[in-house]
Amino acid sequence: MKDIHSHLLYGIDDGCINISESIKLLKQMELKGVTELVLTPHYIANSNYVCDVLNKNKIFRELQNEVNKQNINIKLYLGNEIYLDEDIIDLLKNNKISSINNSKYLLIEFPMINYPIKAKSIFSELIYNGYIIILAHPERYMYVSKDIKILDDFKEMGVLFQGNYESLFGKYGTSSKKTLKKLLKNKYISFLAGDIHHNVDLDLKKLEKELKKYLTSNEINDILNINFEKVIRNEDVREVVYE
Repeated sequence: MKDIHSHLLYGIDDGCINISESIKLLKQMELKGVTELVLTPHYIANSNYVCDVLNKNKIFRELQNEVNKQNINIKLYLGNEIYLDEDIIDLLKNNKISSINNSKYLLIEFPMINYPIKAKSIFSELIYNGYIIILAHPERYMYVSKDIKILDDFKEMGVLFQGNYESLFGKYGTSSKKTLKKLLKNKYISFLAGDIHHNVDLDLKKLEKELKKYLTSNEINDILNINFEKVIRNEDVREVVYE
């Protein structure tokens, strides 16, 4: 499995506290079958989570060096989980935030409770500037749980959706669990990821068995591997072509 959303870059958000914790979790992820991982620390303007690209790259190099020393066989890439902000273009230009592996793909997070009324205009500007948005864990947003069709306008814009696989097993409550199942059944999801902060709870066989209730084998491979590879290579995912 290849995971596009994690918080293992230590010391800069609510994820891993230090390099020891990062290494511990990376070793666990390797044993669980994760082969490639994007580190996506939070960037939330006017908060404590505002590590810029220069400092983030420094921590990334330190972590990569330790991964190499300990022979951990996971390829690491860098990005951000960007909290929705009207100034995303400026933040990118001023090296405050990163796209995923310097590609055209941005991982963006919405507010959990209140629907962001400016999201469409912000996304339109980003798309106009050549970016493709991946919306993080839509199943966790209260307004999506009430009606998944609220995502349709974004889907038509070319926005992609990344679910948290632990939502399928109740980590974020019954509502998120039901919503992710609906999103999978209705072909909204292009990526599944761990959103790992401090614990690795991944059973690939169990996950694949659950996904077979909603998707074909090819579809499962798309959301666990193929679409990730396209992002890293800066290729066009857009819509998943289902059988």
